Amino acid sequence: MSSTVSHGPLALADIDWDNLGFTFVPTDYMYVMKCDDGENFTNGELQRFGNIELSPCAGVLNYGQGLLEGLKAYKTEDGNILLFRPGENGMRLRLGAERMCMASPSVDQFVKAVKDTVLANEKWIPPPGKGSLYIRPLLMGSGSMLSLAPGLEYTFLIYVTPVGNYFKDGLSPIDLMVETETHRATPGGTGCVKTIGNYAAVMKAQRAAKAKGYSDVLYLDSVHKKYLEEVSSCNLFIVKGNVISTPATEGTILPGITRKSIIALARGLKFQVEEQRLTVDELLDADEVFVTGTAVVLSPVGSITYFGKRISYGTSGVGAVTQQLYTALTRLQMGLAEDSMDWIVKLK
Repeated sequence: MSSTVSHGPLALADIDWDNLGFTFVPTDYMYVMKCDDGENFTNGELQRFGNIELSPCAGVLNYGQGLLEGLKAYKTEDGNILLFRPGENGMRLRLGAERMCMASPSVDQFVKAVKDTVLANEKWIPPPGKGSLYIRPLLMGSGSMLSLAPGLEYTFLIYVTPVGNYFKDGLSPIDLMVETETHRATPGGTGCVKTIGNYAAVMKAQRAAKAKGYSDVLYLDSVHKKYLEEVSSCNLFIVKGNVISTPATEGTILPGITRKSIIALARGLKFQVEEQRLTVDELLDADEVFVTGTAVVLSPVGSITYFGKRISYGTSGVGAVTQQLYTALTRLQMGLAEDSMDWIVKLK
C-alpha cells in the first residue's frame, strides 16, 4: 500500500467519545518501514492495522533491543490536525537507537511517517475537547540473532489509538508513594533513553503501590537512595514560592519532551526554573508537586507517602501554579493559543 490514503467525506469512528479512557482501540492503518543492519531506512508504507510476524529469534524478543516513543495529535474546531513537537520525538528516538546499537530513521522520515499515519486514521481523532489521538512509534530488532549482538534487521512501526485521560479522574490530584527499595535506573544504564525494558522493570513496584490505593510510584536514585528521579512514566516537578524545580537529567532520567516544554513555558511566565538534584526533604516541603509526560500531559500530585508518612499538598485540588502551566500547555497543544515557540505542526 502507498504512503497516502485517499478519503471520501470524513465520518468519525463510531465510538463513545465522551467516555474515552487510556486503553487501546484498534484503528485502520499502521506504518511499517524496515532496514538491514548497516543500511538506511527507506520505502516505508501504510498497511492495514494487524498483527506482525516476528522470528522467535528476533533481537527484540531475546535481548530487549527495542525503543518506543509517544506523542499526540489534536483536532481543532476548524478541522485542522495538530502535532506537538514531533521532531523532538524523532531526535530522541535516534539518541536511544545509538545507545541500543540500532539503526534508526532520520528525523524527517520519522515526522513524515507520523503525519502519514495520523492522516490515514483521521476519523479516529477525537473531536475537540474529547481527547487526542495517541501515536506510538516503535523501533525493534526484528532480525534473527541467537548470539548476543546487534540485530541484522530493524523494523520501525507506528500505530495510533484514540485516548482520553491517562489517570481516570483527569486533572485531579494523584497520590504517589516513594519507593525505597526498587529502583527504575542505575548510573551508566539505559534510564535516559526510552527503551522497552525500562517500563517492564517498574511494573512490580507500580502494581504493589496501586494495590495499596496509590496512583503510582516515585523512584529514588539507586546510589544514595535519597535523590528524586521520576515516576514510572512521568517526570517530576516541585514548586516552592516562585521557584519550580525538577531533577536534572544526568543519565538515569528520561529527558521528557513535555518536561522540556514545561521548563520553557515556566521561564516564559517569569518563574525561576532549576534543574538540579532534589531530596525527599525538599519534596515534602514543597508548596505544589506535579508530574508531566505525553500520556499524562500534566497531573497535580495531591499527596506523597514516604515510609508510611503522608504529606498532602493544598486543600483546594489543583494548585495555582500547576493550573497555570497546565492551561498554558494544553491551550498551545490544542491550537487555542498563539504558537510563539513554533512547536506546533499543522497537517492541513
